Amino acid sequence: MTSLNATEPCKYPVALQAADSVLPASVFAPDRGCADHPHSGTVVEDGVDTNDESADHLDLSSKFILVSPTAEQYDSLLKHLRERLDEGCGETIYVIGMGSDGNDYGLDDNDMEASIATVQSLCEQIEADLIWLRERTDTSGKIQDYLIRRHVDQQDFLEVRVAVVGNVDAGKSTLLGVLTHGELDNGRGFARQKLFRHKHEMESGRTSSVGNDILGFDQKGQVVNKPDSHGGGLDWTKICEKSSKVITFIDLAGHEKYLKTTVFGMTGHLPDFCMLMVGSNAGIVGMTKEHLGLALALNVPVFVVVTKIDMCPANILQETLKLLQRLLKSPGCRKIPVLVRNKDDVIITASNFSSERMCPIFQISNVTGENMDLLKMFLNLLSSRTHFNNDEPAEFQIDDTYSVPGVGTVVSGTTLRGIIRLNDALLLGPDPLGTFMPIAIKSIHRKRMPVREVRGGQTASFALKKIKRSSIRKGMVMVSPKLMPQATWEFEAEILVLHHPTTISPRYQAMVHCGSIRQTATILTMNKDCLRTGDKAIVHFRFIKTPEYLHCDQKLVFREGRTKAVGTITKLLQSMNILAAKGQQAKMQASKTCKESTATNEDAGSMARPTISNTTHLPLKCQRRKRGGHRHRGKGLNAPPVSTAVPAGMAGTA
Repeated sequence: MTSLNATEPCKYPVALQAADSVLPASVFAPDRGCADHPHSGTVVEDGVDTNDESADHLDLSSKFILVSPTAEQYDSLLKHLRERLDEGCGETIYVIGMGSDGNDYGLDDNDMEASIATVQSLCEQIEADLIWLRERTDTSGKIQDYLIRRHVDQQDFLEVRVAVVGNVDAGKSTLLGVLTHGELDNGRGFARQKLFRHKHEMESGRTSSVGNDILGFDQKGQVVNKPDSHGGGLDWTKICEKSSKVITFIDLAGHEKYLKTTVFGMTGHLPDFCMLMVGSNAGIVGMTKEHLGLALALNVPVFVVVTKIDMCPANILQETLKLLQRLLKSPGCRKIPVLVRNKDDVIITASNFSSERMCPIFQISNVTGENMDLLKMFLNLLSSRTHFNNDEPAEFQIDDTYSVPGVGTVVSGTTLRGIIRLNDALLLGPDPLGTFMPIAIKSIHRKRMPVREVRGGQTASFALKKIKRSSIRKGMVMVSPKLMPQATWEFEAEILVLHHPTTISPRYQAMVHCGSIRQTATILTMNKDCLRTGDKAIVHFRFIKTPEYLHCDQKLVFREGRTKAVGTITKLLQSMNILAAKGQQAKMQASKTCKESTATNEDAGSMARPTISNTTHLPLKCQRRKRGGHRHRGKGLNAPPVSTAVPAGMAGTA
């Protein structure tokens, strides 16, 4: 098993080369290659920095740069630190005493104190906290690592989403119960009881729905979750108010019959990272490989947690770790497994985790609490992987709906881009006709805490005005009217078949998961006669039931039984024309009005008849006559002579 040495300077040379001339020596930038460095190449070649100073004059590669920087160097350090915080979504790991100019690493005590004072001054300038992580000794002195985290408002917090997957009985819900409630398990399912949502889950001990749990960290990296002393529940509002960072765990089902729910959780909830759970006594069995393959297909970085090490014999544990290492190194995964044993390993793996190649492996026990502090420290150091543009028009995908007494219809989901504020007017859709209806936002909650706005990448729930829950389904979106959205029936995608027992040919139907969309689609055509396991092709799909709102370059998972394929949408073919859809809706409204006027004429005629003696029950009789008449007329039996204008809808069914 690969284990990283904390003092290895050249483990990731690419990042250091990219930062040779311009990036400050103290900023640790492991995930930044030469290609996407905004200043790489151009600044060095031109010899001009953004402050119109020469690159030689503002050389920031020395480890002594922080000891007594000049005004220009200080400004440049400040600018680069701001860039790092923007890249890391508000946080970054800062290393003091390590230069990139080829000299020995380490500073003596006086230089280290002066460097720390400079970094504290930089943090005060940009309103951030400096949190000490570790200290180590090298050839020339000490090296210290710090976490810098930007201040957030009391009503705001950084959010990282972690999907929890693994085979049934791997200990997923139990681990989340221990992490979020701060109480160890008794070995018989005590910790997981607080997380289940349904009665049958408590009875069987198996998760069948997508659960959400939160773990809050304050500015100093300490856990703020404190369960209620009476009911043992968590007050999410208090946790969010005290937290500067919240980890949202998406608890998914491990059993094979709930795979549809698990795939929806992985695609619809947009996790930043995936925590794969493996029971040390059972090993890699059942759905473990399925879930790992799903995370790899969606390009979600994976870290592994091996549970139940307190009850597992040493030889079985070693066998499980050996199999796990072989699986992660296999050609399908191509990961670098790293066994996490101490805090140094935690810091190195967390710093380099976003590269997607590294895969940390934690060994924990929910009963004794062994290594639980390492896992919490790792979660605290994780930063959000995705960047969202708040300047674009708003878009929000719906992954669940509720009807709350006294509030009305509530939808929850993820903001994909833009900013949504209280009382904003958005378009909700598409409905079965492919149209979008205007709606207003009545209130907004994040993690049960009322807020005034949400930004791209944040999960939230909205209370909507004047709309029924029955008219909303999972997979619908709320978008800004500026986007002029169109629903799509047909699309083309480039897909790769991961597994299929026989062959796939046109007219094959399977479930398509794309974001929060979950609907059966038919293959109309493809650029090959048939597809088998491992084949890649351009495929033309058509939805079966309703049109959906799609984008190009969206990832999709194509699933039916044991058949699995992944792909990317390349072209939207048949978009619903809004005007045509509105015309169709107007025609339906006219048809409905015509029906009502016909029924009114019938009622008037029946009231004019002298044979009716009891006028008090007149509306009920008329209603029965009208309903019966409509039923018989629809079947084409005994249709009474009515007005000559036949509604358009009726003409089609007669």
